Parts: sequence; C-alpha cells; structure tokens
Amino acid sequence: MLMRNLARKFVAPLAAITVAVGAPAADVPAWAFPVVAPGGRAVPDDGSAKHVPNSRVTFTRHQLDEISGQVPDWHPDEHPPMPAIVAKGRPPLVFACGYCHLPTGAGRPENASLAGLTPAYVKQQMIAFRNGERPGSAAGRLPQNLMVALAKAATDAEINEAAGYFASVKPASFVTVIESSIAPKTIVAGWMLTAATAGGTEPIGNRIVEMPADFQRAENRDSRTPYLAYVPLGSLQRGGELVTTGGKGRTVQCATCHGPELKGLADVPRLAGRSPSYLMRQLYDLKNGARTGGASALMKPVVANLTDEDMVAIVAYVASRQP
Repeated sequence: MLMRNLARKFVAPLAAITVAVGAPAADVPAWAFPVVAPGGRAVPDDGSAKHVPNSRVTFTRHQLDEISGQVPDWHPDEHPPMPAIVAKGRPPLVFACGYCHLPTGAGRPENASLAGLTPAYVKQQMIAFRNGERPGSAAGRLPQNLMVALAKAATDAEINEAAGYFASVKPASFVTVIESSIAPKTIVAGWMLTAATAGGTEPIGNRIVEMPADFQRAENRDSRTPYLAYVPLGSLQRGGELVTTGGKGRTVQCATCHGPELKGLADVPRLAGRSPSYLMRQLYDLKNGARTGGASALMKPVVANLTDEDMVAIVAYVASRQP
C-alpha cells in the first residue's frame, strides 16, 4: 500500500533526526493508533489514468505516490491557489502539507483536519512538534514521526505561509457516525483502518471503527472521500451529556472553550465534524502526558477523570456535529 511505500522511502532521512518519543502506554487503544505492519509491497504503476467521482482530473499511480512532487489535487476549484509549501514542499524533509492533509485541509483519519484552524493555533502546534511536546503515545506511527521531522526542518516563514493558507479554507466533514453493536472486520492500510479483504463483522466493544467507505478513493487521496465511523450503541447520548453538561463534574463543558457549536473559538480549535480517531488520539495523549505543548495544560483537568469509555463517547458525539 501507498503509506507502506512511504515508510520505506523515509527510513533514511528520518534516521538523521532525533525524534523524542515517550514510551507508549501498555493499554494504548490500537484502533485509534493503527500501525502498518512491515513488509508491504508497492502498488505497481500500470501507467493508466486514475479517476475519482466528480473530477475531470486524472493521475497515474506514480503521480499519486510521489510525495516529493506536486500534490494530487482532484478538486482544484474547491480551494485557493496553494503556496509552494502546501503544493510541493521542500524536499527531502519538508514534505508538502497538501499531500498528507490534502489540498483542502480535510485531512484523513491518520492525521488532522487543518481547514479553518487559525494561523496562531497551527503555528503553536508546529512549535510543539518541533520542541518534542507532541511525540504521540505510539512510537511506531509514521504520520506522527513525520510531523516531528517536518516541524524541525521547516522554517518559520514556511510554517506561517501554510498556516495562513489552511486558515483560509472552509472546513467540511466527510464522516458519517453510525451507532452499532457490530462493525466490519478491519485491517490496517495507509495508517488507518479499512475493511478486511475477507469481509465479515465482529462486536464493536468499546472502540470506534473509522474507515473509508471506498478505500480506493482514499488510496487515490480524494479530498471528498466519505468515511464511516461505527460507534458503540448509546455513545452519542452519553457523549452529548458529557460534552454539554460536563457529566456532573466528571469533566468540563466543551463549549466553554471550543464555542457553543464546537466550531472553535478564537485560537481554540474546532471539534465538530473532525475524525473521531484523531480526536481520541488527542484526548489519550493529553491524559497520559504525550501531548504537552501549546495550551495543553488547560486540557489536563478536562481529561483527568475521563475513562476510555467516556472519551469514546465524547469523540463519537463531536464527530457527528457539523463543522
């Protein structure tokens, strides 16, 4: 798969960088921190033109896989002109922001949606990555390690330019949240979950199964790829109570800082409509101390008393809101 190819491609440059990584917690939820197994084979390029729905643009497999070139942009009319740092990056270590986070800033389950975040917030987080304050709870996750490497290599001017660009893009959500007692069986591909080749279902338990509705669209890096998030029965009601009331002192009402509709307030980021897998990683990292930069100290009392079940419910609820 593509991201397995990327893992091999970046072994050499990443080896030259010291990445501060805290020891992963023994009970880290694998569904939120999926790690691609080693030994994947590259998808061969047959030279044919690839297509996605509602786009007249075409790309070959090579163009879709080439992180060091122009980023694949299936819907160029949906965003302003991309600055060089977003569209091309600065090889070998300053990768194009638009490759992983997509030209619209929509992001994918393995990373963050950046669309509509304020420049100050984005810059604050890049400094946190640079300073070793966001190593993540799972040392083997390439997307997190690449962000640390990129933040160390990027200039302040490049960060400012990228932050300004993504702030100018209107956010959109492509996640459909589905309450269920069962979920499709999955494998890890592209650093996210996707349906197992053999099919089948299994009990959902206390987890969220977020996966592309069409893995090929995700593999082709279509910024409009729809995602399905299977969440436990009752989690939306439970999450709504925790988010809106604080759960009788268990936590703090999210709207206090993130705005009445969870769409962000000043430099506090939007929660509504974001990937529940991403949000779970952030709550988990904040609680166990793997995320300490920026305004993270303000979140410590918010997450201190939350159980994993609480966090699953909270992120399921906020992911179901419109951005």
